[in-house]
Amino acid sequence: MNEVVLLFSGQGAQRVGMGRDFAAGSAAAAGMLAHAQGILGYDLGKVMAEGPAEELTRTSRCQPALYLHGLMALALLRERVPNLKVAATAGLSLGEFTAHAAAGTFSLDDGLRLVARRGELMEEACEATAGAMAAMIGGEEAAVRDLAQACGVDVANLNAPGQIVLSGSIEGIDRAVEAAKDAGIRRAIKLDVAGAYHSHLMAGAQEKLALELARVEFLAPQVPVICNFGACRVSAAAEVREMLEKQVTGSVRWTQSMRFLLDRGHRTFIELGPGKVLAGLMGKIERAAIVYSVEDESSLAAAVDALKGA
Repeated sequence: MNEVVLLFSGQGAQRVGMGRDFAAGSAAAAGMLAHAQGILGYDLGKVMAEGPAEELTRTSRCQPALYLHGLMALALLRERVPNLKVAATAGLSLGEFTAHAAAGTFSLDDGLRLVARRGELMEEACEATAGAMAAMIGGEEAAVRDLAQACGVDVANLNAPGQIVLSGSIEGIDRAVEAAKDAGIRRAIKLDVAGAYHSHLMAGAQEKLALELARVEFLAPQVPVICNFGACRVSAAAEVREMLEKQVTGSVRWTQSMRFLLDRGHRTFIELGPGKVLAGLMGKIERAAIVYSVEDESSLAAAVDALKGA
């Protein structure tokens, strides 16, 4: 079997019902949910399975939900493909924490506490600031950066060629959406989000998260982990902490992160999390890459069959 790269979903991928069939069919998955409830002090599994959507969408809920779902999917995948060879891991925004847990940088429990706290801090920052985000579709990166600077907002996500997200004040984002066509950008879509993630408006959350990161023991990752902020491999504890901290206000350089992996010959990826967002982005970055998306029992079975036949 060829080596695979594990990719973990970011905020926005969550959906009501996530993890329900995993827990119903696996004692290990059910045990992970029960264990998480003891750590968090509330029934995250119920929120994941039953919602309501407004509760699951809260930043303080969806971040630990996506973290746990990704690791549940990985645990079940390893049960069925025990000789799975992992070459590297990466995750979109919040998913970078899941990637580090999968690589052994920190324990599942420590990671869960971190992402729960990260979600709380970012939720607080959203409530304290008037922020928004917008996707710029079909524009050159230089043009989008110039537009962001002119409107006083930040480049939040470089997701794929022709797909860049801006983040900042509501007024600044509205100006950017209005001026997008004149800047040569084909389409601008204001996003339905709670605040301005990956922008300077998250500075308060970043400062507080740094204190939380300092309390956690970091080990050398067992496989390479590619960080969002630097779009490079990180391994030293201090460097990992710095990248996870800076990511809160900094740009998610997903295109460059995937290029880093592709340039090293990796062509087989497994997306672990709800939806097929990362597979869709990879299709825009490198059509020759293969991405198996694992979000539920049926997609898990399909991925297992494909991997065993590879």
